[in-house]
Amino acid sequence: MHNIEQNLHDVRNRIALAAQKCGRSPKEITLLAVSKTKPVDAIAEAIAHGQREFGENYVQEGVEKIQHFNNRDDLVWHFIGPLQSNKCRLVAENFAWCHTIDRAKIAQRLNELRPENMPPLNILIQINISGEESKSGILLEALPDLDATINALPNLSLRGLMAIPAPENNIERQIAVFRQMEHAFMELKAQYSHVDTLSMGMTDDMDAAITCGSTLVRIGTAIFGARQYRS
Repeated sequence: MHNIEQNLHDVRNRIALAAQKCGRSPKEITLLAVSKTKPVDAIAEAIAHGQREFGENYVQEGVEKIQHFNNRDDLVWHFIGPLQSNKCRLVAENFAWCHTIDRAKIAQRLNELRPENMPPLNILIQINISGEESKSGILLEALPDLDATINALPNLSLRGLMAIPAPENNIERQIAVFRQMEHAFMELKAQYSHVDTLSMGMTDDMDAAITCGSTLVRIGTAIFGARQYRS
């Protein structure tokens, strides 16, 4: 197994350095360890070295991991993959966060299925910031309708925005795209006082994301190594 302890240390240092460069506190930035396709022993090792927030892309796999660690009440599980109607119940009943809402229908379904004894499900609206036809998410101009719909649902809590821009190696071009998200996030915060989360930045572009106000970076490869897909 990769040295997860060292990897976590390196990623946290990278976050701190990126924050320092743009005059932010590293405490403003949550590290979400993307544990999709990773075995529970890798997650357990990350937990042993202080990691508490984990992101899963596949509903069933994520639920199995949540149930495996259900003796711990200090872990926070985020669903960060595309969500279909038939999987809404599992997300509503098991996860604390869903990052990928781009349709009112899915939001309404999650609201209906969220158990009464659980706190509201934290919701991020996914923005297709690069306008890619192959990507999920809404265009920025559709945000006002969807945010109003979600904010009115009692079992959901609108917390902010998420984006996965098109891959780009040049940091200046990364920043240009992330600035659009930053502006949209600031406008949303001005409208809803409880909005506090901008989920953007992965292993290859987290420095640019932090420069542009990201409050949560989703890091998988730099912590756990290359993805291991089931055959």
